[in-house]
This record gives sequence, structure tokens and C-alpha cells, in this order.
Amino acid sequence: MRPFSIKTKLGALVVVSVFITTGLLMIAVRTETELRFITVFSVIATLLITQFVAHSLTSPLDEMNTVARGISHGDYTRRVRGADRRDELGDLAQTINRMADDLEAQERQRKELVANVSHELRTPIAGLRAVLENVVDGVSAADPETMRTALKQTERLGRLVETLLDLSRLDNGVVPLRKRRFEVWPYLSGVLKEANMVASARAGIASGSGSHTRTDVHLHLDVSPPELTAHADPERIHQVVANLIDNAVKHSPPHGRVTVKARRGEGHESLDLEVLDEGPGIPRSEWHRVFERFNRGGVVAPHGPGSDGGTGLGLAIASWAVDLHGGRIGVAESPRGCRIQVTLPGVPSLDRLT
Repeated sequence: MRPFSIKTKLGALVVVSVFITTGLLMIAVRTETELRFITVFSVIATLLITQFVAHSLTSPLDEMNTVARGISHGDYTRRVRGADRRDELGDLAQTINRMADDLEAQERQRKELVANVSHELRTPIAGLRAVLENVVDGVSAADPETMRTALKQTERLGRLVETLLDLSRLDNGVVPLRKRRFEVWPYLSGVLKEANMVASARAGIASGSGSHTRTDVHLHLDVSPPELTAHADPERIHQVVANLIDNAVKHSPPHGRVTVKARRGEGHESLDLEVLDEGPGIPRSEWHRVFERFNRGGVVAPHGPGSDGGTGLGLAIASWAVDLHGGRIGVAESPRGCRIQVTLPGVPSLDRLT
């Protein structure tokens, strides 16, 4: 029992009341004072002490009630004083304040999400509307070039909706993990080939969809040992690697190099992945925001032909997919460019025994 807990204070109140009553009785016996006067004095003293203790206990509760009522009505700015108290009320005040901080942060993120989604949807919709209006008004003909422009905006809308659906499924926990053992080299080699094929296919159409269209960046795979295996959900890891490659290519200089490294992790069939590029890198002050949704890392201009700022959702999806595996993802020190590390736990020891 902590020394300043409410139980201790109530116990001290009882002890003090008994001592006061006993002391007054002893005084009454020695001075031959009438018992009724001693009783009155004892009751008054006990009530005064009880009132003092009760006020110190109920006053914070009244404030907590007011703050909690404000939070229920959407006011997340108020905080409870007395969080430094060393009793149960101090713990409760800290809990309410933390809850208010979390709710305020979620409300801010919700508003930013709505604003960012509205912005991302408005841009392709406005472009598509302009193209179609020109065709309808006879300003431009419905030739292949015009249709490619319309297709570009439609693709951007489709990819944005797809990434939002992915995040929604991950948030709601409806994305099951189908883990299995697979060979890392052929798997990652396929991911890199697919990335090159998608970029080549899109090179003829300026994407604007968040996926790069650059073909001047070289993708390099480094797996050691070559027979390395891992235990994870290949579909989700594909999302991780593809989004990391896409982000690295966008931020690479012309004719730059993106390297995907794979090494054996500490656990059984665990995997350590790294994606390195030769771009401008990420300031350390921005490391904690890299995987936030719609965060573009302060990129205001493309880094090469066919590159754009993207939607800022790819790294968020990569982070969620890694979290589903119980792994870790983060930015690491690099002498040049950006280096993102991914650690996947592999097969837990309990699974190996069953």
C-alpha cells in the first residue's frame, strides 16, 4: 500500500478521530467536565477533519467529471490538474490526460486524413473533368492522346481508392496472414522484375497515380546466402518491398541505383531486409514521420523524369504489413541516400514445437 493512497488517508482519519475522542475523554475525567460537552467538542473536531479530507478527495473528482464531460462533447483541449498527486486520484488524472491526448491526436489525424483525401481525389477528378469537357465541347477530339490523358487520371483515382481500401482492411484487422516458407532470392527477384515491368508499361503514360514511371533507375538485388529462406506472408511482404522500391525509385537521381538486401535474421527463418537508394535522404528530424499516412517527406518536386510526389500512402501500407507480422520497420543511418530496414520475426519458438 502506497504511503499517500486514499486508503492510507482514510485510515489516518479514523486513527486521528479516535485519538481526539480518547484525549477529550481523558481530559474530561481529570477535569470532571460534563460528558456532553466532551461529546460536542469531539463531534465538531471530527467533522472538521473529515471535511478537510473529503474536500481534498472530492475536489479532484469534480474537476475530472467536468473534463470527462467536455471530452464526451468533443472538447479534447482540457486537462485535469493534480496529475502529480501520489495517490489513486493522481493515477486517474494521468489516465484521463493521456486519453485526452490520444483523442486529440486522433481527431487531428482524422481531420488531416479527410483534408488530404479530399485533395488527392480533387486533383484527378478535376483533370478528368477538364478532359471530358473539352471532348464534349468540341475543343479537342477524342483521339488516343486525349484518351491517354483521361486514362492517366482514372488510374490515379483507382490506385488511390485501392490504397485506401488496403489501409481500411489493415485497420479493421480483416487482412489475414497466410504465412508459409519461401525462398528469398527467387521471390525478391520476381518482385524487382515486376517493378521494372510496371514502370516500363507506364512509361508511355505520365502516371500521376503515385506509382513511378521511371526506367532510368537500376534495381539491384543482394541476397546472402543465396539459399536463404523466410517464413512470412508472401502477399503482404510483396506490398512492403514493392512500396519501398517505388518510394526509393521516386527519390533517386537520374540513372541512380536502388539496392534491395536480404540477410538471415536472429530467429528461425527470420528475415532482415534493407532498401537503399542514392537520393537526397531523409533528415533525422523527419524519421518519425516517414510512415505516417499522406506524409510525403517534404518533397515538393519530382526527383527525376516520371517521378512524382505520390500519395504518401505506400510507406504507411508497408508499415502496417510489417506490424501484422510482429516485425519492425524504420529509417537507418546511411552515408548516402535513404536506408530503410525491415525485420521479420520468422517462426516463433512455440510454433516450432507444435
